[in-house]
Amino acid sequence: MSRPREERSLIIIKPDALNRSLVGEIIRRFERKGLKLVGIKMLKLDDEKLREHYSHLADKPFFPRIADFMKKWPVIALVVEGLEAVDSVRLIAGETLGRKADAGTIRGDFSMSIQANVVHASDSLENAKLEIKRFLSDNEIFDWERIDLEVIYAEDERE
Repeated sequence: MSRPREERSLIIIKPDALNRSLVGEIIRRFERKGLKLVGIKMLKLDDEKLREHYSHLADKPFFPRIADFMKKWPVIALVVEGLEAVDSVRLIAGETLGRKADAGTIRGDFSMSIQANVVHASDSLENAKLEIKRFLSDNEIFDWERIDLEVIYAEDERE
């Protein structure tokens, strides 16, 4: 078995979560898992950024609806760090369609929708790297050492 790798992943807390006052609960779940918050930013998305971010959906008939939803209110972009962070974030977020997501996941507990599904989570390490650069600049991401790593990971996992 290969050694787990330290990764960063992007999470976008969507407008529905912001309006429902779920921001603190969402961040809490990622932090309680042991992921380290290394960047956070509130922003208003525009058409250009949305077309870039959702380029795989831009030609779909439902894309304008998604873009309108994501532009209507601010979002919060988070960058978290940890061993195998991309997969860990997706596990915590749950299945994209909220009403099919497992109870205990963010979407399973707070969403019934595929659009208003509370969070976006990077789906691969490659996409995470691109998405992080899309939403946060290098000076908005911080390298810092958690003091509790020895109770989050086994010593040989961190070496």
